[in-house]
Amino acid sequence: MTGEHSSRQYDADLETLRSKVLLMGGLVENQFHDAIASFRSGNAELAASVITADSGVNQLEVDLDDACRHLILKRQPAANDLRTVMATVKVITDLERIGDEATKIARIAQGKDPQRGVMIFNDYDAVRGLASQVGNMLHDALDALARLDEKQAVKLIAKDAIIDQDFRAVMRNLITYMMEDPRTISPALDALWIAKAIERIGDHAKNIAEHVIFIVEGKDIRHSDYAATHVDGN
Repeated sequence: MTGEHSSRQYDADLETLRSKVLLMGGLVENQFHDAIASFRSGNAELAASVITADSGVNQLEVDLDDACRHLILKRQPAANDLRTVMATVKVITDLERIGDEATKIARIAQGKDPQRGVMIFNDYDAVRGLASQVGNMLHDALDALARLDEKQAVKLIAKDAIIDQDFRAVMRNLITYMMEDPRTISPALDALWIAKAIERIGDHAKNIAEHVIFIVEGKDIRHSDYAATHVDGN
């Protein structure tokens, strides 16, 4: 009976940890969407709320890291569960960094001048497509984590190359604007920094997908062509 009780308590500890990680994922996803919305609208209050929320995300990182350490020390998990805890620690780090990138976007949005003249190009339009793709990628990565869906995770990893290509296209367009009209330099630079932050969020979403595969299959696929050979489910 004591062994059964210990096992049940261990399962409960794992589920509590999992729930809190998913909660953290939801918080950073909201941060990202609110940061992009504040950049689109120039809403300084919304941008400030994103920045304020980052302290809560940071505290969650500390608390969850501590919970993982205690779980390992107290429960001494077997191989499969230890793999899950190790991957969870890495997921937590990626989530915190997504929050940091969202905060960077919000800080730029906070300093945006709504009266910055009638621009030849719309700075939000320059990054809108990239933001939409990465927003979907982040959502799907968190969904794959919640369901431990390795097939979805593989598809997400393959999408990262597309995100990188789109970022380079945005960068070229913004550089062209700046070369053709010096008046666009300041807003174009802001859009460029935001595009880079969005691209980095895509990288962290890809990392989360890789962690899902590590949890499910026990394979560390970082720095490999795993997705290229498995994207069709082979």
